[in-house]
Amino acid sequence: MITRRAMLAAATGAAASLALPLTGRANASPGQPYLDRASWGADEALRFGSDGVETWPPALFATQTLTVHHTVTANDDPDPAATVRAIYRDHAVVRGWGDIGYHLVIDGSGQVFEGRWSGGDHLPVFGDGAGPGGRPLMVNGGHVAGFNAGNIGVALLGDLSDRMPSPAARRSLVAVLAGLAVATGLDPLGTTRYVNPISGATATVDTISGHRNWQPTGCPGDRFYPELAALRRDVARLVPRPGP
Repeated sequence: MITRRAMLAAATGAAASLALPLTGRANASPGQPYLDRASWGADEALRFGSDGVETWPPALFATQTLTVHHTVTANDDPDPAATVRAIYRDHAVVRGWGDIGYHLVIDGSGQVFEGRWSGGDHLPVFGDGAGPGGRPLMVNGGHVAGFNAGNIGVALLGDLSDRMPSPAARRSLVAVLAGLAVATGLDPLGTTRYVNPISGATATVDTISGHRNWQPTGCPGDRFYPELAALRRDVARLVPRPGP
């Protein structure tokens, strides 16, 4: 059984150096690898209605896939935390969801922001409890309509329609996806027959896919999308392979 605090212990190299997002260690200083919700200034009151009831209580599911996005916000962002707060307010209040839809957001400097609320233990993405094989259960997000349950969404801050992510952002993305693959037992080079445990909707996708593999959208950007195959290979290099 993989404990939640040791999710990334099996990953090596760059993944180990960016273990913070999945080990619950928060760093509030700018330039540090990981910012939890408090560190980037999430107003937790936005998750609740005027009656004090949480609009979107976390629901937990076994992880089936990992999906990459871009946020289509300004590139070379001088204040990424403010942009994450704006995305949060848009999702939670303007769209009425009650929270940000992405599980994690990565800025151009490689900082990783905790997204969707998953509980009070400061550990992003996963809630309390375990699923098959003792694997952690992910909190339901809101990033691919109709295919969210069991699907972790990681978004790169900016617009990748005409440019690639920065090297720092890409390194963080590779490390985070490797950590998620280790934690959930997913094969970064595999294909998944996804089944929505709520609706029964199905789709066959690469286990690490882009938003456009699910829906007609430009996300995660025309320039970056063709690089997803190379991204999967880089992630796979950091994920220990089963022994004989």
